[in-house]
Amino acid sequence: MENPHALLLLLSLLLLSLTLPSLQLKLDPLDLRALASIKNSLTDVPSHRSHPGFFSTWDFASSDPCSTFSGVTCSSNGRVTTLTLGTGLADFPGLAGSLPPDVSDLTELTQLILYPGIVTGAIPTQLARLVNLRVFSLTNNRLTGQIPVTLSLLTNLHTLDLSFNRLTGSIPPPLLRLPMLKVLILSSNSISSDIPAVVSSQLLHLDFSNNKLTGQLPSKQLPSSLRYVSLARNDLVGPISGMDGTQLPDLVHLDLSINRFSGALPASLFRTSLPSLFLQRNNLSGWVPSVEEDQRPSYGEGSVVDLSHNALTGELSPVLAGVESLYLNNNRLIRTVPSEYVKSVYVGTTRTLYLQHNYLSGFPVEPGSALPDTVSLCLSYNCMVPPVGLVACPSSAGTEL
Repeated sequence: MENPHALLLLLSLLLLSLTLPSLQLKLDPLDLRALASIKNSLTDVPSHRSHPGFFSTWDFASSDPCSTFSGVTCSSNGRVTTLTLGTGLADFPGLAGSLPPDVSDLTELTQLILYPGIVTGAIPTQLARLVNLRVFSLTNNRLTGQIPVTLSLLTNLHTLDLSFNRLTGSIPPPLLRLPMLKVLILSSNSISSDIPAVVSSQLLHLDFSNNKLTGQLPSKQLPSSLRYVSLARNDLVGPISGMDGTQLPDLVHLDLSINRFSGALPASLFRTSLPSLFLQRNNLSGWVPSVEEDQRPSYGEGSVVDLSHNALTGELSPVLAGVESLYLNNNRLIRTVPSEYVKSVYVGTTRTLYLQHNYLSGFPVEPGSALPDTVSLCLSYNCMVPPVGLVACPSSAGTEL
């Protein structure tokens, strides 16, 4: 008699082989047509390397595109939920062409990412149909035109990154009222409007740097949830207001450099430990604020404060002693540098201190003190003779001393 266990195993394998085709995920026909349109509109940029192009796996004769198409992930009901176009690898030149409106037929998408390449043309307004989208990134391509106001209909959006393109026009005000938006990056474009007056999204990360923005900072208070703000390299004017630790208690990075801000430095900006503060190359004036010793912030490892190339005057208060990298050069500071800074330098807490091009009259070094090898200190072009051994500025100070 034949082994019954062997017969049972054979029968099980036969049944499994008959059911396998039904386990293959069948892609929705509308999504399949959208993917075909994307492949027809985009192409791999030729590369001198021999690796296969991104679209080499997009074989529309495949019985299971969800498993074989690079960058495509599907749900259990055969709808595309994530689409990543390109590889993001350093030796991959990216994609060329333009984004077709048919992308909007992938209505179950939660993530749409286009890696760096040379994709041109406008952002299709029809993408507003992707109401489930949470992550939308088209960074580092050559997209043109305005940011579609229809993107403000994407009420589930968490992250929007359109940086490093050639977008123009204004920032659509409704975009900054999206209820779920946490990360908004529009940096390195040619956007030329004012910043919308109302920012009600509970943002964590806001980056509008390297554009052509004009006007003043928003008149309404920014969301207290913000941790990162960069408005550097624009044409913004007026006072710095609403950017301090009392109104933005979780802020860890603030960059307003290379604008035309004016007025005094808010004292409240120095009452909390803001580890990354960049205000260089503006028209800021007045004194570096002083605070009570028990309110003095404690700056930690990696902290950077750059107030250089402004019009700050008066005596330097000790409030910034302990910052690891401190740039106060090219201002109008006077009198003797407080001993707290000298001590911070010589114990190695402050590793970079640039004070050149001021009107300082003294740097009180204790006799016999040796400057740690890890410290870069520059005191040139002041109203004093630098202490012995500190005459020359380090090469890291650059050519513009």
